[in-house]
Amino acid sequence: MNINLSQNKNLKLFKLISEVAQNNDQTVYIVGGYVRDLLLKRNSPTDIDFVTESDGMELARNAAAHIDPKIKVSVFKNYGTAMFHYKGLDLEFVGARKESYAEHSRNPSVSKGSLEDDQKRRDFTINALAISLNQENFGELIDPFEGVLDLKNKIIRTPLQPSQTYSDDPLRMMRAIRFAATLHFKIEENSLQAIKNEAARISIISQERIMVEFNKIMLSEKPSKGLKLLEETGLMQYIMPELTALKGIEEVEGQTHKDNFWHTLEVVDNISKHTENLWLRWAALLHDVGKAPTKKFVEGSGWTFHGHEFLGSKMVKSIFYRLKMPLGNNMKYVQKLVKLSSRPIALIDEDTSDAALRRLLFDSGEDLEDLFTLCKADITTKNSAKQAKYKRNFEEVALKIKEVEEKDHVRNFQPPISGEEIMEMFGLEPSREIGILKEKVKEAILEGEIANDKEEAREFVINEGKELGLILV
Repeated sequence: MNINLSQNKNLKLFKLISEVAQNNDQTVYIVGGYVRDLLLKRNSPTDIDFVTESDGMELARNAAAHIDPKIKVSVFKNYGTAMFHYKGLDLEFVGARKESYAEHSRNPSVSKGSLEDDQKRRDFTINALAISLNQENFGELIDPFEGVLDLKNKIIRTPLQPSQTYSDDPLRMMRAIRFAATLHFKIEENSLQAIKNEAARISIISQERIMVEFNKIMLSEKPSKGLKLLEETGLMQYIMPELTALKGIEEVEGQTHKDNFWHTLEVVDNISKHTENLWLRWAALLHDVGKAPTKKFVEGSGWTFHGHEFLGSKMVKSIFYRLKMPLGNNMKYVQKLVKLSSRPIALIDEDTSDAALRRLLFDSGEDLEDLFTLCKADITTKNSAKQAKYKRNFEEVALKIKEVEEKDHVRNFQPPISGEEIMEMFGLEPSREIGILKEKVKEAILEGEIANDKEEAREFVINEGKELGLILV
């Protein structure tokens, strides 16, 4: 089969690399994801992998020098690879190789090999496709494992025995699920069984590498497809046991609760229709994570999960830490949304006070819209009338909050009187009393005792200062 590259936007580049290889008696092929996505007619990736049956580093240097002598080539001798950037593309060159793996490592022992050897070591048939750039057969598709047929049938299959493929490099189990989720493919039955059998070996992979694949699943169009596969294969138990702990329905005295694991996956899918924000999707994934440890059956009341939002928000940090996820603002954002996830529904009552609305505004700050997006995604009832009612309720709460904000300006709250001004009023140095007075001002504004106004705040501070025995200067 021949691939017509005449209309390819990178044709000129491919011709240049072909010429360089020819002049240096080297072979050269495009392999992997670029070929796959070209055949799938997807947007071409910005990284292109080239394989030669001689020295990949030499080919990279020669190609870069031929294209533009100013190009800087990065060489990785341990891996026998080299790469450089050109017009928004990442071009990587490697010598064809054979690989063998030790039991407790995913770092292979490498030896020189042929193109066929290199294709055999690839993770999946759809990633083992190659296009020749050699002048005698330029554009020829080399497909030893029927990867084109698997693309047509939407199948994820390994070139060699799946158990060996996944045991050699367990990260491939995550990649299989990621490709199934992002490409809407099905994992071939033997391959799926092999993942189940080898799931425990994921423990030899670094958390950072695992989470790169996990987050690609989270960013897919329908994350539940990948998340279900992680659960079905047993991988989720090794990655995030806090989620699998949500599985199951218990019954006591005829009363049950919903399966919070499958509910969570629905919420993630719901929110993914409205946002590509990875961390908002993570908030959806973890919004009920505190329900397993807080689940309790109370006589006369049924199943309760009291305080699950507060505990869940604390669990976020330990989960992020264990998974080697960023512990800065992204984690704090997820913690905040998990902690506040049940607050808006408590404000639906017509008797809700302005003080409660102000507190939600204050606590959520600039993330209020994201919080409401999460709350709406949390509506998973299949009863269309109930679903419409819940959404109307949230819209009413949002309207109430808007009215309060226009009146009181509490969002992104800044105290109308500063600590420095309070110190000047009473002739004080920094002290505990200043903190107490600032907190009292904030509470008075949130409770509606005073307006969010400088003069009212100043008068309030004077009176509260007297109660603390402070003298105005």
